[in-house]
Amino acid sequence: MAETVRAALARAAGELAGWSASARLDAELLMAAALGVERDALLLGRLDDPSPAAFETLLDRRRLHEPVAYILGERDFWSITLEVGPGVLIPRPDSETLIEVAVDHFGAEGPTTILDLGTGSGALLLAALAQWPRARGTGIDRSDAALAIAARNVERLGMADRATLLEGHWGRAVAGPFDLILCNPPYIETGADLAAEVRAYEPAGALFAGIEGLDDYRRLAPDIARLLAPHGLAVVEIGWTQAAAVSALLAETGLITMVRQDLGGRDRAIVARH
Repeated sequence: MAETVRAALARAAGELAGWSASARLDAELLMAAALGVERDALLLGRLDDPSPAAFETLLDRRRLHEPVAYILGERDFWSITLEVGPGVLIPRPDSETLIEVAVDHFGAEGPTTILDLGTGSGALLLAALAQWPRARGTGIDRSDAALAIAARNVERLGMADRATLLEGHWGRAVAGPFDLILCNPPYIETGADLAAEVRAYEPAGALFAGIEGLDDYRRLAPDIARLLAPHGLAVVEIGWTQAAAVSALLAETGLITMVRQDLGGRDRAIVARH
């Protein structure tokens, strides 16, 4: 008798539980993809179906620690769904803190001009543009692979008339000013112990930033101060131990800073203004 979806999920979740913090969810997402349905439809009406052969193919990739987002080719972030793949950092829920800060500051009216430094998949830029339909924005990245994925996300979300993508290193390619500057730079210390699925699959250039994890903040701080509009806001993601160091780097450029925590209560972003 063929293995049911229910049994296959239990088996897969048990197997992945030794190293994945989201083993059951991983299995459900892969099974939904194998069946060609949404996860809700899987859980509500397909658990007693025969497990499809495609599930084992997807599960084999996860057994090699390939991130689920890369296997599925997409990731939800804020109110949008983004294409992701090798060459871009996978958007994390913690990074939504940056959008939350901006919404708290600008409200429904929103900013007019937005800059996303190190745009990657376009996650922060496109989430902000989805939040404020009258805004226009620019995303900058030095990775051709990232810009290619970001460009496809711009098209799939119908934002080609409002989003501009540029190749460049941080803020050198633009003159500003911008009402809102968003940035999730590399901030992990070289040699840090990372999960295999991160170290082996996600781009090192989007992860590591020197011995202290601060190299890119040193490069960014002058650009942010120069490009930020007089009454604008910059929101920069940090590692949870870096608040004091990054605040000091931004303060050296004359910016006023405060720290914002994520939903887990950890320092997650530095908010800066003139």
